[in-house]
Amino acid sequence: MIRPRESTLARAKRMAFRGRWIGRGLLVAGLLLWAGAVVPAEASDPAKARERILHLRAEIARHDELYFKHAAPEISDAAYDTLKRELHGLEAEHPDLLDGAGPAGLGDDRSGRFPVYRHRVPMTGLDKSYSEAELRAFHARVVRRADGVEPELVVEPKYDGLALGVTYESGRLVRAVTRGNGTEGDDVTANARMIAALPRELRSTAVRPWPEVVEVRGEVYLTYGELARINAEREQAGEPPLAHPRNVAAGTLKLSDPAEVGARRLAVVFYGLGACEPETARPESQGDLLATLAAWGLPVPQESRVVRGWAELQTAVAALGRARGRLDFPTDGVVVKVNERRWQQALGVGAQTPRWAIAHKFAPARVETRLRGITIQVGRTGLLTPVAELEPVKIAGATIARASLHNRAEIARKDIRVGDVVRVEKAGEIIPMIVGVNLARRPAEAAPYGFPTACPACGTETVGVDGEAAVRCPNADCPAQVRRRLEHFASKSGVDIHGLGPAWVDLLVTHGAVRRPGDLYRLQRDDWLALGRKGGLAAERLPAAVERSKQAELWRFIQGLGIPRIGEAGARRLARRFDRLEALAGASPGEWAEAGLGPAAVTALAEYFSEPANRALVADLQAAGIKPRTESAPEQGPLAGKIFVLTGSLPQWTRLQAADKIRAAGGLVREAVSRRTDYVVAGEGAGEKLAEARRLGVAVLDESELRALLNEDPAP
Repeated sequence: MIRPRESTLARAKRMAFRGRWIGRGLLVAGLLLWAGAVVPAEASDPAKARERILHLRAEIARHDELYFKHAAPEISDAAYDTLKRELHGLEAEHPDLLDGAGPAGLGDDRSGRFPVYRHRVPMTGLDKSYSEAELRAFHARVVRRADGVEPELVVEPKYDGLALGVTYESGRLVRAVTRGNGTEGDDVTANARMIAALPRELRSTAVRPWPEVVEVRGEVYLTYGELARINAEREQAGEPPLAHPRNVAAGTLKLSDPAEVGARRLAVVFYGLGACEPETARPESQGDLLATLAAWGLPVPQESRVVRGWAELQTAVAALGRARGRLDFPTDGVVVKVNERRWQQALGVGAQTPRWAIAHKFAPARVETRLRGITIQVGRTGLLTPVAELEPVKIAGATIARASLHNRAEIARKDIRVGDVVRVEKAGEIIPMIVGVNLARRPAEAAPYGFPTACPACGTETVGVDGEAAVRCPNADCPAQVRRRLEHFASKSGVDIHGLGPAWVDLLVTHGAVRRPGDLYRLQRDDWLALGRKGGLAAERLPAAVERSKQAELWRFIQGLGIPRIGEAGARRLARRFDRLEALAGASPGEWAEAGLGPAAVTALAEYFSEPANRALVADLQAAGIKPRTESAPEQGPLAGKIFVLTGSLPQWTRLQAADKIRAAGGLVREAVSRRTDYVVAGEGAGEKLAEARRLGVAVLDESELRALLNEDPAP
């Protein structure tokens, strides 16, 4: 049982808490210096402490904005948590300086672009530990509060993603909400339905039936494999790679177009419960909860284990620390939870976090090495991306010689100079990152880096947009851009010309043989053989490969154009809607939208085809004799000739899946409701389109009725 809280004990605890913060002063100071922050020596002085508290609150609020709302953090998690720990220490030491505001909170991921929903049960965060001593102190507190009993503990990998609560009523998914500020969050139901691993309905068994209402809580994340796939596409598109899967997952879930969310294969994992009705259905332990969630068809954490006692806990944490290198998901630590719910209830919940759980963060893999130079890469769109050239150094089992610097603002903010000894970190990132500079080892001759004002490939004066970090070369004929565009067109995600890689593209551009994709189809066999003396035996095979690509699928040509925001999924939709490139280029925004594209993609198409050079590119390809294969809808089928409009969130299918099934059955899918519309398929959240259908007298179907038209079995 929990001992009574007597006033003398409370007073002693407050004094001990203050003593712990004083005792940790040197540790906090060291961490802040490592992160580039400064700890005022006069922090114990009330006036200085007040100034420091205000500064920390403003700085943390700024980083919260970057992290939660823009998915673009400027500092590492460890550096951010260090700022919060210092603030909490000062707030505990000077409660009279809070001005009634209360201690600093969880942060807030609400974006202002989604409706908000109030959590039935507050969605709290967890306390964190960064050392074995702090984790041991947590274990000791649990044992002490349990009157010396050693409760079982569950150790789970800490997924590095975006917290999400998903509510099921009568076993059906009805709502998905982010943590927000802990009290209310963004309602992202439509986007969450695009996550393949998130079931629309829970399975139920006699042993583990689902409650009438249950909110399961977990994390949306991105696997390393999916991040690698996305980055390969971005590299082909001439865009800088994305560094951290957590930021990509958070940004993706907050996109305005569910179709774009579906194009990125988000993953999800569940490990907790919020609301549960009836309350008696709540599992009696964390282990039983995980087994129940899995029985309902929900993904649960890999590698979780049950332990008892400090020695077993220490062993389990160390084992997960070793295992994280082979896991395909981002993890920056472990979560330790008291297993049995009776002990969880006895330990209780503090002001913002439960006392029965803690997130233990692994130390990031970090090394120092010398920055030899900074090279500038010019992408397909003219974007200039700086890359750090490093003295090779081993980190997390790999030898690193290069690291991303993102953009000119990143270099200026961190004051990175050639010759500096830099700190390189790989804590969950696939791409090594420079997180800081060791100023004590800066050479006297190191000068601030001047970002190029002229393109390194063609010498054209670069341009930048006020308020943005991006710098571009505006010369569309820049050799570097020409190379990247041709590489993208010929790649496997384009028309797939086997053997035409970067070396051959460089050869063709250097000798002036090719400037635009259409030029590839005008080369004669003798042209290839003449270059073959420099390009090798592949010259004999390339003419046939180029000729075959003339009949590639239409979507490959669309993808090969490199239109911003049009990936493979969007290209396939457009290819089903239009039978020729010229028809696509001459279409209206409404017609592009009829292909099932979102507003951002439609805008990108309008901007792309507003450029005369891009329309000329399409005409040139047609003149060169391409004959794309089309994916035409069948002329016969149960829905042949019928026009459908989809709106709202369907219970089992995504709108994209429903549209594909309608087209496969001969139907047509349009974006806007008109008198020509035969059916509107409406799901949860249907709005103006449903109202317009009722006004015009258009038949309205739900998913089950659409299934009946398709002669499909009802949803299970």
